Amino acid sequence: MNFLVDHNLKGHAILLSGSILNSGWLDWVPIRFITFDEMSLQIDSDDRVVWRLAQSNQMILLTANRSMKGDNSLEQVMREEITSTSLPVITIGDADRLLNDSEYRQRCAVRLVEIVLDINTYMGVSRLFIP
Repeated sequence: MNFLVDHNLKGHAILLSGSILNSGWLDWVPIRFITFDEMSLQIDSDDRVVWRLAQSNQMILLTANRSMKGDNSLEQVMREEITSTSLPVITIGDADRLLNDSEYRQRCAVRLVEIVLDINTYMGVSRLFIP
């Protein structure tokens, strides 16, 4: 499973990746974190562009603070465009804590793996908060 990492979560994704690797989960499920740069996506892209890019490339968007107001807010986009085959958006509940609390980071990593392993259950779900 590929995750499109929101532009402000590069460091978070590196730490999550390390937790997933160190726990041996990559032996069971392939997970890859992809940055905006790798997708040639501008950091100021509106949420509609980001969500559509993630969906069209079968990636789960990993975010912490996408907009909840306006015509192109992530919430509005999901209300208008989500289908039964859409991948969920995963939102880190406390991004700062993920950086500074290894136990919290591990819980987030395990939850990400659980979601990937049971992804069919989450198709068409708009947003999941972790841990």
